[in-house]
Amino acid sequence: MIAYIIRRLFAAVILLLVVSAATFAIFFMVPRLAGETADQLAAQYVGRDPSAEAIAAVKKNLGFDQPLYAQYWHFLKQIVMGANFKFGPDAAHCNVPCFGYSFKTHLEVWPDITSRLPVTVSLAMGAAILWVISGVLVGVLSALKRGTIFDRTAMGIALAGVSLPIFFTGLIVQALFKYKWPVWGNLHFVPITQNPAEWAWNLVLPWVTLAFLYAALYARLTRAGMLETMNEDYIRTARAKGLRERRVVVKHGLRAALTPILTIFGLDLGLLLGGAVITEHVFNLQGIGQYAVNAISENDLPKILGVTMLAAFFIVLANLLVDILYAAVDPRVRYS
Repeated sequence: MIAYIIRRLFAAVILLLVVSAATFAIFFMVPRLAGETADQLAAQYVGRDPSAEAIAAVKKNLGFDQPLYAQYWHFLKQIVMGANFKFGPDAAHCNVPCFGYSFKTHLEVWPDITSRLPVTVSLAMGAAILWVISGVLVGVLSALKRGTIFDRTAMGIALAGVSLPIFFTGLIVQALFKYKWPVWGNLHFVPITQNPAEWAWNLVLPWVTLAFLYAALYARLTRAGMLETMNEDYIRTARAKGLRERRVVVKHGLRAALTPILTIFGLDLGLLLGGAVITEHVFNLQGIGQYAVNAISENDLPKILGVTMLAAFFIVLANLLVDILYAAVDPRVRYS
């Protein structure tokens, strides 16, 4: 198991390097291929009617006058070693991990991202708990009660949940519970360390909205997996041995059906930790998703690179944890 984890960690590092290289190439190499010069790239960050001296200073400060491989090496080095930046006569040191300074605000990117990270983590983790518990539970019950009214109703609601976009359900939820029945007033994020009850209360509507979409998907996947698993030979053998039905369903059926659910859960959670863009926008939560949207609209490359690397890290980490959990959930993985 230790050797397996080491191999997965090594593969994760390689994957992060590939993601960083691809992202860096998109924002720095593609404009060059499109015909933009280093002066034209630098002029975008100076302002209106820039002087030649200002363009030259920005070009040198951002490294646009260097070859692309040198710029990429500097980008990687500053992540693990930090870097010094000059803004006119002033100089600033970027601490590790250094993703540079914003082209627009001249603020360090990493502290700016981490200040918004609790919002996204709170949103993603709370919604994930809701959708996993409710989705898997409904899926199992629908599989065990196949063809009944409960099954048809649950799958109909699940189909609606998969079909309706978050921006629609989010607006409907706010219209009902903020305006028609003002149970929730002015929603705003409160750190859990400051007031846990108010933290949870202000996130209930975003949690339910986000979990409704994913719970519907997980319910359909769990139902399909359980229907397939419960017809396996080892399930009939377990029943023939006289095991209780609950033990057959939970230990032998559900554990085997959870393997594909874990795979999708790792991807979904990693993506959300990288920024739940639509949900944060609908409920005006200042998390990583909103930060990324603002960075793209401002064409602020250090911010975009920082968010991309953070999102890639969360996805790789989530999938690494899922791979390790496989052996605990499905005994067939251990024996193989």
